[in-house]
Amino acid sequence: MEKKKVMVAIDESDCSHYALQWALDNLHHTILDSKLVIFTVQSTVDLGYIFASSYGSAPPELVVSIQERNKKVAVALLEKATEICSKHQIEAETLTEVGDPKEKICEAVDKFNIQLLVIGSHGRGTIQRALLGSVSSYCVNHAKCPVLVVKKKD
Repeated sequence: MEKKKVMVAIDESDCSHYALQWALDNLHHTILDSKLVIFTVQSTVDLGYIFASSYGSAPPELVVSIQERNKKVAVALLEKATEICSKHQIEAETLTEVGDPKEKICEAVDKFNIQLLVIGSHGRGTIQRALLGSVSSYCVNHAKCPVLVVKKKD
């Protein structure tokens, strides 16, 4: 019988690392009986600003440099998450994708047959959520599995 899969989606925020730590502390037995997947998305938002500010003629070297920086950040995030998991004697698989975080998280849930998605909440107010969107709200409404949104205490 295949193990169930729990995925924790992380980014550079304290909220996502808090969500990972919370999951390890409070869902320890569930995670031990499951396969843990740590997932992060390399955003393409930076490229939009570059092309807009250069009227669509951004130097290719600059684009490559930004993509390499995003990849390094993702690798560092996943390494940090792996270290946190190791302190709990939990081995985690790490994955990264490039694109819009909310869409890539939901796609990964389907692609990897995830049974539980754990995601942090930035705690933005109504106006900020309306302007910036909310990855956690999107995932609650679109992921094809239960979603646990962890809010960081003030």
